[in-house]
Amino acid sequence: MFKKILIANRGEIACRVIKTARKMGITTVAVYSDADRHALHVQMADEAIHIGPAPANQSYIVIERVMDAIRQSGAEAVHPGYGFLSENMKFAEALAAEGVAFIGPPANAIEAMGDKITSKKLAQEAGVSTVPGYMGLIADAEEAVKISNEVGYPVMIKASAGGGGKGMRIAWNDEEAREGFQSSKNEAASSFGDDRIFIEKFVTQPRHIEIQVLADSHGNTVYLHERECSIQRRNQKVIEEAPSPFLDADTRRAMGEQACALASAVGYTSAGTVEFIVDGDRNFYFLEMNTRLQVEHPVTELITGVDLVEQMIRVAAGEKLPFVQSDLKINGWAIESRLYAEDPYRNFLPSIGRLTRYRPPAEVVEPTRAVRNDTGVYEGGEISMYYDPMIAKLCTWAPTREAAVQEMRLALDEFEVEGIGHNLPFLSAVMDHPRFASGNITTAFIAEEYPDGFEGATLPDDLLARTAACACAMNRMAEIRRARVSGRMDNHERVVGTDWVVSLGGKTCQTIIQADREGATVTLDGSDYRVTSDWRPGQPLARLMVNGTPLVMKVARQPGGYRLRLRGADLKVRVFSPRQAELAALMPEKQPPDTSKLLLCPMPGMVMSIAVEEGQEVYEGQPLATIEAMKMENILRAERKGVVAKINVAAGASLAVDEIIMEFEG
Repeated sequence: MFKKILIANRGEIACRVIKTARKMGITTVAVYSDADRHALHVQMADEAIHIGPAPANQSYIVIERVMDAIRQSGAEAVHPGYGFLSENMKFAEALAAEGVAFIGPPANAIEAMGDKITSKKLAQEAGVSTVPGYMGLIADAEEAVKISNEVGYPVMIKASAGGGGKGMRIAWNDEEAREGFQSSKNEAASSFGDDRIFIEKFVTQPRHIEIQVLADSHGNTVYLHERECSIQRRNQKVIEEAPSPFLDADTRRAMGEQACALASAVGYTSAGTVEFIVDGDRNFYFLEMNTRLQVEHPVTELITGVDLVEQMIRVAAGEKLPFVQSDLKINGWAIESRLYAEDPYRNFLPSIGRLTRYRPPAEVVEPTRAVRNDTGVYEGGEISMYYDPMIAKLCTWAPTREAAVQEMRLALDEFEVEGIGHNLPFLSAVMDHPRFASGNITTAFIAEEYPDGFEGATLPDDLLARTAACACAMNRMAEIRRARVSGRMDNHERVVGTDWVVSLGGKTCQTIIQADREGATVTLDGSDYRVTSDWRPGQPLARLMVNGTPLVMKVARQPGGYRLRLRGADLKVRVFSPRQAELAALMPEKQPPDTSKLLLCPMPGMVMSIAVEEGQEVYEGQPLATIEAMKMENILRAERKGVVAKINVAAGASLAVDEIIMEFEG
């Protein structure tokens, strides 16, 4: 077994590998860029070596810089994580030339299956059903348009060396094909150092289901069942689960056997994933093979009990797999929610800044439930604009899907993140969505259920009532505390009343509260709600029981009430005495400033290009500027017809959120 390994990656996956290596008694070496000098993976590793400036194309994906770090450290093996150099054949060859083990597949397997074009051709030759498309190299945007018409819209434009949703666009017409080709090519070059693009038919209403395979160098190949990855946004997975709620045993076995056969055909070793598109009749089509550890590997570990990172290390050291296919059963259900530094209220645009508060839920492993959080950040740390916006993977396990989803609801509500925009509210809303709860999902779920973006969840009436009762009980605690302030005049104690008016979600309720030592009973609209909690005024997280059912919410005191966040909703809750409620109703609402004549930068990023000139007339939907943030290009478009009055920035400028890009005439 290796004594020292280097992790050629950053963030949560580097931390994840370090944890297993530590468990195995292996010394670890981290590498870091200027931006990651104080990162969590650097703190966790036994050694850390600087490899260059912040941009990944000047540090993490520069092979020679990583090789220098390996030589300095004396590491015997390298785990590449995912992304960066994980599927780079030249990196695997460079390691072999130095006599350093690659904790991944052999270089020829990476070449055969890591390249999306080559892997698809090999799959076709092996008789695997594949999606129609054009596998050759595409010279320019006009050729992309021609090919798209031949394949038939809609088409998927994809980076050959891609992964993680980078370098992928769906085009429904010539204009989108032309535009998508260039954006995909730019993103592919920036993220992978390889700008080759291919085009395939986009299958509407598909499910994205993948098979985890594991193979050793002794001829043994197994599959560890499937993961459902259909909840995606912009081709980026958001929520995954294992197993799939859609597959039956026969389809699962057929997909698994086909995945193993494909891996064996190319001499594959280590962990890998064969991705399929599955239609409504359970017909499945090979999509691609990822020759690395997948982001969503924890859900497979939770239902099989197999540490995939450990097995990758053992296979790389020449050991045999310790199990055969019949040993690998499905135990319970696991859900993974990806926490992204993206603001769902701004169309999921990237957000950067300092994590002023970062408190994940407690990790637990019990016979009937588990909570796991794979992360690469810490409270007080910075979220950088240079890397992928994912900052944590929250996972829950339970014996059934329904129970695993319920565990995830509570865990998401307990997850405290402040200082940046993040997608926790959206994840909570998906968990409560009836369609997700039923398992009736496709890759179009987010586009279909949130066509106008995410504006916050609307809580059902019963949950609103329970929340109102909690707000009333919490307010009573705070009022009693204020009434006991020191320095009072004798015989002039403040009396806390029992009649209150609670306003939230556009609904106003008259309440009566009766309290005892264990909690409080709130009578609201003729119904009684028994509220118990150990919450104290000033605490930002409240865990309560309402009529015996757990309820978790984030709490912030505001004038006249509270800001309560739970289940994807962000509620402004007012709790008044009857007289205060009368006076509050007379107060005017403050109106937001008018920004209709301005194009504001929606996220921190760099201006890649300005597509218009001053004095130019623009029409609705016309591209105005392209902003790059967190390795993704974002095209900003005109919302209405107008004339450009002034352009405030130029290509290459770094912008903050809401910085003015251009102004329009009235």
